[in-house]
Amino acid sequence: MQRAVLIMFVAMSLIPSGDTAGKLMTSTMGVAPIFVAWSRFALGALLVLPFLPPQTFVLLKNWRIWARAALLAGGISSIQMALVSTDIATVFAAFFIGPMFSYVLATLFLREPVTLMRSLLVLLGFAGVLLVVRPGAGGDLGVLWAVLAGLFYGGFLTMSRWLGGIAPPMALIFTQLLIAGILTLPFGLLHVPPPTLPIAALTLVSAACSMLGNLLLLYAYRLAPATKLAPLVYFQLIAATLLGWSIFGNLPDTYTWAGLVLIIGAGLASARLR
Repeated sequence: MQRAVLIMFVAMSLIPSGDTAGKLMTSTMGVAPIFVAWSRFALGALLVLPFLPPQTFVLLKNWRIWARAALLAGGISSIQMALVSTDIATVFAAFFIGPMFSYVLATLFLREPVTLMRSLLVLLGFAGVLLVVRPGAGGDLGVLWAVLAGLFYGGFLTMSRWLGGIAPPMALIFTQLLIAGILTLPFGLLHVPPPTLPIAALTLVSAACSMLGNLLLLYAYRLAPATKLAPLVYFQLIAATLLGWSIFGNLPDTYTWAGLVLIIGAGLASARLR
């Protein structure tokens, strides 16, 4: 269990690190967000390619696999748009509307059981997201992109539950990256940045951190029950806050801090109930 916890902490640090590399490219080097998203899919698929289980490519005949990958493509592209102008901690806080939206979708379409306590915790977490987004208070376009990314991700999570037993996790990861890369290919090629060494290095770091984070996440779930590891997913918010402060000098404002506390508290309590 201790090994799994350590792996989870590393994984939850790598994922926002990949987004930090993306933010450096889009906000300081003028790289198009869609190129960052596409390069992450393309390089991620290449990194996974040597580890594919048999019959992986058969999955490409299933329309549900394509729909799931399209949701991922929309989510990653949207979060890269959000990171252009908004600090990482705020983006991740708004993005965490995704698990709440997934709870609603899973209840409606997958007929997952509803409990009063978990429903109240979802509403509490949603209140935290509202504190971050603060609709009607001037509006931050980057935050709205982060919310859209969260909604895409909520749909992606629900589709992942629906397809959970259809293939090994490595096969699902490869197909989602390959298809998302195909769907975003025309836009990525239209916005290829100048071939400089810093951009090339950050592109590789962005893709590698994201892929390694997700691979370690799968490995951790093989070592310990998902119910025990689920609360550690919220460490992403802490890691994102630390990265934003150390690299960009950004710290959340008072309302965002309050929203972070509500989101993390509700998420931990909900994971504990599961």
